[in-house]
Amino acid sequence: MSSPSTPIYWDYLRLPQLLSLQGGLDGDERQLMPDELHFIVTHQVYELWFKLILVELRLARDHLAAPHVLEEHIPHVVHHLRRVNTIMALMVDQFGVMETLTPQDFLGFRTKLMPASGFQSFQMRELEILLGLDAEQRTDPEFGDPLEALRVFAQGSPGGALAMAHIDSAEAELSLLQALHTWLERTPIQGSGPDDPDDDEAVLGFVTDYLAAQTASHGSQGSRLVQVGALTKPAAVTRFASAEELSRAFLFATDVPPEDQTRTRRIRAAILFIESYRELPLLSWPRVLLDTVVELEERLVLFRTRHARMVERIIGRRIGTGGSAGVDYLDRTAQNRIFTGLWAVRTMLLPRRALPELKNRQVYGFAQ
Repeated sequence: MSSPSTPIYWDYLRLPQLLSLQGGLDGDERQLMPDELHFIVTHQVYELWFKLILVELRLARDHLAAPHVLEEHIPHVVHHLRRVNTIMALMVDQFGVMETLTPQDFLGFRTKLMPASGFQSFQMRELEILLGLDAEQRTDPEFGDPLEALRVFAQGSPGGALAMAHIDSAEAELSLLQALHTWLERTPIQGSGPDDPDDDEAVLGFVTDYLAAQTASHGSQGSRLVQVGALTKPAAVTRFASAEELSRAFLFATDVPPEDQTRTRRIRAAILFIESYRELPLLSWPRVLLDTVVELEERLVLFRTRHARMVERIIGRRIGTGGSAGVDYLDRTAQNRIFTGLWAVRTMLLPRRALPELKNRQVYGFAQ
């Protein structure tokens, strides 16, 4: 028999306290409407998952943000991000549990919630900030900036100070996107590092050679499409020329201010270089890392999309309890992309046989 001071399962997990937190606004489960306990528990579980995701993201971010990232640290970053991806896959599936709530059952207590709303989840907002979602993408043309609405709701709310502390802390931190860009900027491109003499010329040379290889590859693809009757020759020329112009603008970073073009060009070229020569030993784990980040954002988009469909299934296109446009607002958030460079590069990848010649191959072997 254990002594009174020996911690056991329910002590370690604080189960008495945890199981007393489902009483709703009145703090009494006996006062809950039918199915309201289901609604509370499901959302509390989401918030616990958000808490763990935030811890894992910060661990991954801190590894990448180091002044010098050792090769053996990249698997640790991937490990933390893969855990996030697994949690997010589970969160998407969890909407199936939520959907056992019927529309009529929800309407029985929905008014009681107002103005409480899922967009007030400060941990979800914290997650977006920590990933690197910028204010322009976050701001909805109709609803405005959800952070501003959150600040208004925080005034006079018992949990308002905690919510704003989380938001303010996240806004003061380095985002995962910023850490990833800093790490990518140090990638050797054709054997040249950012501190090497004439590095910008080496990067420009790689970009120029890649665009030339893309043009040649597109010529072969266009000829094939014309040959089989899928496109006319003018249509093929127009479509591939348009794709090449987008690639050129992206790789030469003409969409950013002149003072930022050299750094942005190097970061984008690094993504393309890693993805193109991913079989090289030095680039194998960086490639896995980039794939894992893309998967992370894909799962976030799936989460937002599944959330919108769940809401539409239960309440249709009503105005949200917090005053948002409801499903329309949720659908718009699914259009956001944070790691835009990782997605853009996928449009311009070439088959291995069409890649420009790799220079200084010895740089990309394992260190002896």
